[in-house]
Amino acid sequence: MLILTRKKDEAIRIGENIRIVLVQVKGGQVRIGIECPSDMRVLREELYEAVRQENMNALSISPDQVKTLPRQAGVAQRNQPDT
Repeated sequence: MLILTRKKDEAIRIGENIRIVLVQVKGGQVRIGIECPSDMRVLREELYEAVRQENMNALSISPDQVKTLPRQAGVAQRNQPDT
């Protein structure tokens, strides 16, 4: 991990497309501004972790749970042999 010291209104560059600016320091909080391409996703770590955990939970459903998804979604099921 690279650790840098910055003062208010100073910036850090990551590559050519990302600029991070220290906007405000107040008490124990720091506000930062992030300039990056609009197609780049920027998330707070706690939100990223929550999404990652939900994705992991979605991957761990059982075959029996998969069979109930159409009914839960209100979709009529066709008669299909069990596999």
